[in-house]
Amino acid sequence: MEYVAALKSADLGDGSMLAADVGGEHVLLTRLGAEVYAVGGYCTHEKTDLGRGFMVEDRVVCPLHLSQFDLKTGAVQNPPATEPLRRFNVKIEGGTIFVEV
Repeated sequence: MEYVAALKSADLGDGSMLAADVGGEHVLLTRLGAEVYAVGGYCTHEKTDLGRGFMVEDRVVCPLHLSQFDLKTGAVQNPPATEPLRRFNVKIEGGTIFVEV
């Protein structure tokens, strides 16, 4: 596993999310306050791109069947999904967000 540059820290505003392909993984990055989180970018129910979904507080809502996932942990908050999203380690250095993949 290694840390790979995902995007510039300035490109991810507080309370926002962006999907990105990082080191062969599709991830969803979110900034909630001072913290940045990264989880798998596809819904575990039907593999829909969660970057096309929307945020409700600290959850992402899948645009297809409205499954909800905790953006900090990847845990399922609402069916029909039953499997959590993978969670990735994140670090910020020199104004760049890195994801461990």
